[in-house]
Amino acid sequence: MSDIRDWRPFVYGGMASIMAEFGTFPIDTTKTRLQIQGQKTDRSHSELRYRGMTDAFVKISRQEGVKALYSGIWPAVLRQATYGTIKFGTYYTLKKVATDRGLLHDKAGNESLWCNAACATMAGAISSAIANPTDVLKVRMQVHGRGASDVGLLRCFREIYVHEGVRGLWRGVGPTAQRAAVIAAVELPVYDFCKLHLMETFGDQVANHFISSFIASLGSAIASTPIDVIRTRLMNQRRVHQFQHSMTPAATTTSSTTTAANPAPRLYYTGSLDCAVQTVRNEGFRALYKGFIPTWVRMGPWNIIFFITYEQLKQFY
Repeated sequence: MSDIRDWRPFVYGGMASIMAEFGTFPIDTTKTRLQIQGQKTDRSHSELRYRGMTDAFVKISRQEGVKALYSGIWPAVLRQATYGTIKFGTYYTLKKVATDRGLLHDKAGNESLWCNAACATMAGAISSAIANPTDVLKVRMQVHGRGASDVGLLRCFREIYVHEGVRGLWRGVGPTAQRAAVIAAVELPVYDFCKLHLMETFGDQVANHFISSFIASLGSAIASTPIDVIRTRLMNQRRVHQFQHSMTPAATTTSSTTTAANPAPRLYYTGSLDCAVQTVRNEGFRALYKGFIPTWVRMGPWNIIFFITYEQLKQFY
């Protein structure tokens, strides 16, 4: 019987996730910039600054410097150290439990796709919910760009906590968990399925891992991009304070009295559904697939780096 307390899938999953994040992060930055632009409800991001992934990459590099492409890398690394470690470790641990209980394989000895998907969905949703604050920090620093180096990870965390409270750190946790569940439910089972069926042709080699990763990335990009757009917009929004000042000169003094109406702060979007409805209504259905190309382009190399690294680390045991 396999030991479900084995720590190695958790550690190797986290290490492989961090390696993949460093290798593909600039693509993720272009994706985030594309997803937040063109919002009719948020005037600070209403302008369409970038025509696509390549245009965003070039403009960010020229206008803000290459360093801006890595704005938010440290919360991203912290996210992978938690999210990646928990997700992949939990996924393979759940598969071991299912195997021990005779649920993973059918009578012919083939792995059940539905059982794989269930294990992946649970692992993705749980891990992403736990790591949500690091995702919020990453998105805020990516949008801020060049100035993010002046803000820093700890200062960004403090500003969110002071001005938005603990809830601000879990902004967008619903679609984040949904996105992670969708990606995990598609990506991990498809990868395992492809890898298993390519064994006879390529064996357990890098070529097999490469092809299986590429196929898995396409399905997950198609399924998750609309949720990712909603998630990014919810994470980036801040409570809006509207001030109205009126200067009333005093009759007998040179001083003036300032009165300010300070209504309760509001959000552009009240939730996932409201964000989806407003996005489609104001920008069209295609807006839900903003950033699809960089999402897919990033997922391919990310999965390739991750799974190859993970498989190589597995050789140690």
